[in-house]
Amino acid sequence: MSEQSQATWIVGTSLSGKTSRIVEIFVNWVETLSDRPQLLPQPGAERSPTQPGVLVFAAIGEHRLDLADQLAAATHSKVSFISTTPTGFFQDEVQLFWTLLIQQLELKAQFPLRLTPETEQELATQLWRAELDRAIAQDARVNEGRLVRRILDLLQLAALAGFGTSDIPHILERGIAGSDPGLPLPFDEIATMLDRWQQWCLERGLLTYSLNAILYSQYLLPHPLYQEQLTRRFQVLLADDVDEYPAIARLLFEQLLDAGVKAVFSFNPEGAVRLGLGADPDYLSGLADRCEIEYLTQHPVPSLAIDHAEEILTLATEPTVIEPLPAGFQLIQTTARSQLIRQIATTILEAVQAGEIQPREIAVIGPGLDAIARYAIIDILTSHQIPVESLNDQRPLNSYPLVRGLLTLMALVYPNTGRLLNREAIAEMLVVLTRQPQPAPSTEVTAPASAGVVASVSIPSAIDAVRAGLLADYCFAPHPERPRLLPVSTFPRWDRLGYQASEAYEGIVAWIQNQQEQLEQRLIPSPIALLDRAIQHFLLSGSGLAFDQLSALRQLIETAQHYWEVHNRLRRIDRQETPAAMTVTRFIQLLQSGTITANPFPVRPIGSASNAVTLATVFQYRSSHRAHRWQFWLDVGSNRWLSGVDALYAAPLFLQSWSGHLWTAADTLASNEQRLRRILLDLLARTTERVYLCHSDLATNGQEQTGVLLSLVNAVSTDMPEAL
Repeated sequence: MSEQSQATWIVGTSLSGKTSRIVEIFVNWVETLSDRPQLLPQPGAERSPTQPGVLVFAAIGEHRLDLADQLAAATHSKVSFISTTPTGFFQDEVQLFWTLLIQQLELKAQFPLRLTPETEQELATQLWRAELDRAIAQDARVNEGRLVRRILDLLQLAALAGFGTSDIPHILERGIAGSDPGLPLPFDEIATMLDRWQQWCLERGLLTYSLNAILYSQYLLPHPLYQEQLTRRFQVLLADDVDEYPAIARLLFEQLLDAGVKAVFSFNPEGAVRLGLGADPDYLSGLADRCEIEYLTQHPVPSLAIDHAEEILTLATEPTVIEPLPAGFQLIQTTARSQLIRQIATTILEAVQAGEIQPREIAVIGPGLDAIARYAIIDILTSHQIPVESLNDQRPLNSYPLVRGLLTLMALVYPNTGRLLNREAIAEMLVVLTRQPQPAPSTEVTAPASAGVVASVSIPSAIDAVRAGLLADYCFAPHPERPRLLPVSTFPRWDRLGYQASEAYEGIVAWIQNQQEQLEQRLIPSPIALLDRAIQHFLLSGSGLAFDQLSALRQLIETAQHYWEVHNRLRRIDRQETPAAMTVTRFIQLLQSGTITANPFPVRPIGSASNAVTLATVFQYRSSHRAHRWQFWLDVGSNRWLSGVDALYAAPLFLQSWSGHLWTAADTLASNEQRLRRILLDLLARTTERVYLCHSDLATNGQEQTGVLLSLVNAVSTDMPEAL
């Protein structure tokens, strides 16, 4: 690092070596202190006041792991550091200095409990019931869940930008100019609702992402005692990809720079992936005025952007210019979208089988990936032993049959939950809870299952779908308070079920009756214990489960633990005794709504599973910072490339650079065009060899596709070898 400046600002496009340069600067700094090892923070040892603390930031969790690995490898793990993300740092600091906030805000002394976004939405809905009912009464088209989420998102945008709730009405009034169908409540009333929500949470020690940001930026960071502790703990700051950070991160960085820390920042002027989700790249770029600036002009990784970026941008923005594209761009074109999906999968399959490319070198990217497209691509490729990694495929927990079966089982055990059950749910439960034990589950997996890599598993059940349907028809007795499974002999032709199916069914009936007896005797401490018993008894007794199924079960238990932890906190503070059955009902309804998703771990595939085709939306792919030899741009003729929504409601109004004037349709168009430019530059920088433009004349709904990138389809060279 230069002696003239304590801070370095690294500017470069995607894959220009920004992260490597951060690591290089840090290693150089470590080497200057190698002759004074007492000044280096040793791993596992408590740092003395004379040893510099190192604070390392990355935009998201997966990048944090990658950067931490690179720093550890480059320094041979001789230097300790704290690795985090901006939101993770705010949360950790608020919890670490909670006693300071208790004194400052005169809060009740209790350990803070973090709310998940799903629980946050449910509790906010209950708190705002009167206002929501009034809004729905005035306009029946109002979607309650969407309205609650939108109001909470406004609080998140304001918190990450450093604004208070009192600023929200003024911002909306200037930017939206009056009422908006998306917010069928007066803006002042929304601010009052958010103030009440924050106070309600603080009184109960409940913290959300928004509240963490507010407490940190508005109360903790300005506190003299915290500032003293902050600068005493950290003397070195490394921050990668600050173009994806919220505005309040700049307040923290300026505080550290004022204290004289050594700092290295990296910034991608064409990045801004999280713009619209709380990031403010223009505001963060102001830190460059305090740094020595380095421009990375070399391209250590070859890419199509080096020679063709401007050409592609011209064709996309000026459709009247028609020039043939180079051979690095090929076309897959069909009439129907279903044909397009099959053609893409076939092209990948043939190239992999011919040894032309490895699966891990291929990415299929689209402005939006519907469930049908995901399933079709995954099904074709995995059936030919080609793994597919679906990036951040956060499927609702309730989409897993195992989870639905366990929820049905829970409703059968607890009273007053019968309205949640139907014949179809009972039949599905009988199938998924009677899976046959498998002595060698590895032989049934056609692709290694790890970290979101899809693998197909086929494990037979003792009760097949036909028998399950018959049992549900004849042996399920619906009742709002006490639904029951009747003995198998209730079915007149039960002898036709077979011994194995009959025994399996009676085993489920006996298990439910046993749990009901223990529930009456208060021998089941909580519904979490019941779920754990069911999983151990029915699902983990010898049968082989795929990784995504195990991940869903883990997420189910974690969700239940969090839900009842919050419930117990509220019951203790509010002194309201809610019947257990009512809480169970709310929990099941929360999962049935599909708002809770499964997040598979580990983050990175291991072993042969790492050789998988990447399947992602444009936003997911850009966030992952990956690169591939081949990219398949799905639905290249779709309008969503230009107008696709990956931003929160009214997000531009909370940027520090917003003019304060009315946000118009022209502003939206200009913003979308800038976003498209960043997308094209980023994707081209992340492919080294070939882009397949995948276009179907008709979209899924049968309408003709006339998106802005259709000019690229028209520009594909006619003398180029056809893709198929």
